[in-house]
Amino acid sequence: MRIGEVSLLTNDVVRLADFYKKLLDIRNGSDDPVHQTLIGEETMLTIYDDGSEKNNQNQNICLVFTVEDIEKEYRRVMELGAEIIEPPMARPWGAVNMSFRDPDGNAVYLRSFGG
Repeated sequence: MRIGEVSLLTNDVVRLADFYKKLLDIRNGSDDPVHQTLIGEETMLTIYDDGSEKNNQNQNICLVFTVEDIEKEYRRVMELGAEIIEPPMARPWGAVNMSFRDPDGNAVYLRSFGG
């Protein structure tokens, strides 16, 4: 079994999808206001409005992306205007992590295992 898709539920698909398209440097050719699929590598990330009202107090899930150059990505995230939770910090297990909030308040982590 493998994860086939991760979906972020939102009331503003275009705004959230545009943020992730910029973050992930993806062009999906869609401006659909209800459902957009962003494909990165082999797992799909979808942005979807299922019609229910969201409270944007997402506390039980986060997204984690592995990157090559954490400092470069940190600067990009700041340019996107994201709220930084924690700047890049070395971890005891050998990773350098940083975290921020997407436009809906979801926690997003970037990590690097550079050498």
